[in-house]
Amino acid sequence: MRRSALFSIVDGACLIMRPMKNITLAFLFVALTILPLRTTCADSSAIVGTQAPDFQLQDASGAEISLSQFRGKPVVLEWFNARCPFVQKFYRGGDMPHFQKQATENGAIWLTINSSSQGKLGHLTPEHALEITKSLRMNSTALLLDPTSTVARLYGARITPHLFVIDAVGILAYQGAIDNVPSTDSSDIAGATNYVLAALAALAANKPVQPSSTEPYGCSVKY
Repeated sequence: MRRSALFSIVDGACLIMRPMKNITLAFLFVALTILPLRTTCADSSAIVGTQAPDFQLQDASGAEISLSQFRGKPVVLEWFNARCPFVQKFYRGGDMPHFQKQATENGAIWLTINSSSQGKLGHLTPEHALEITKSLRMNSTALLLDPTSTVARLYGARITPHLFVIDAVGILAYQGAIDNVPSTDSSDIAGATNYVLAALAALAANKPVQPSSTEPYGCSVKY
């Protein structure tokens, strides 16, 4: 790597790297894959308050799943990478499966999406996805595979976990972080404000979703 200025989009994260000196490749790897990433990129088709873009992906068993087939129910989209410590925070103690179960038992659909492309960190084959579903005791409606990152780009999802909530008529009601504590410590979950469950509760009560947008935190989606 040359020490001159480097301007690029790295691993799907909207990040401009200024001229840097005396910085190692190891530090760059940690900074781009472990530290919280926040992005304000707006090149997607998913805009809060407008119709959520439809898509079709295969689940871990090979079945074709489309967003539009769930019209009439609220839908949660959860971007997922099992290798990301921010994702692990919510699965190691069973918190994310608990949230998924709570949401689906209340009538919502929860779609977990893996958008790591082939050869990138966290990429899942269908066989591995089935193993992950069982080992993490997922309670989501389906674990969807997006190996070309097409749907991630469509929604502007560049972070794992990045959450989206879509109302029953297909309007995007919330996008952003799962909660307000950007850490990898599972002990922080209990005292955090869960934006996703709050959004679902607001929709169920026919109330405005507030906040409707927050900054996601986590690891970059591996485009």
